[in-house]
Amino acid sequence: MLTRKVLLSYGVVMDIQIITREGEPEYAVLPWAQYQALLKAAGINEAPSRPAPAPLATTQDPILPGLDQLRSLREGKGIAIEALARTVGISPSYLAMIESGERAPDAAIRRSLAWELTVPGWRDES
Repeated sequence: MLTRKVLLSYGVVMDIQIITREGEPEYAVLPWAQYQALLKAAGINEAPSRPAPAPLATTQDPILPGLDQLRSLREGKGIAIEALARTVGISPSYLAMIESGERAPDAAIRRSLAWELTVPGWRDES
C-alpha cells in the first residue's frame, strides 16, 4: 500500500492510499471528508448516503470450502506452499500450520487466502 498526497488544481491536498495488486494500482482510498470535498469540487452537491451495513449471516454457506480443504485447494491449483505464503504475507511454516489445523488464521489472512485461491470466502471455523 502506498500513501500519496495529491494537490488538485483547485488547491486542495488529498491523502490518497493506493492499493496495488501484482504491481498495478487497483484501488484508491481517501478519507470521507476529502471524498466529500472532491464531490463538491466536481459540482455534485448531493452527498451520497453511506450504505447500511450488511446483516451478519446467521447460517453458514454449505458450498464454501472449509480451511480443512486449504491444502487440497492449493495443490489443485498447482501453487507451491512457499509461493502462496509469500503472496499472502506469511511464512511457509505458518501456512503449513494453518493447513494442518494447528493454527487458525485471522480474518485478514482468510480473506487473502480466499482471494489468492479464488474462493469467495471461508466458513467461520470458530
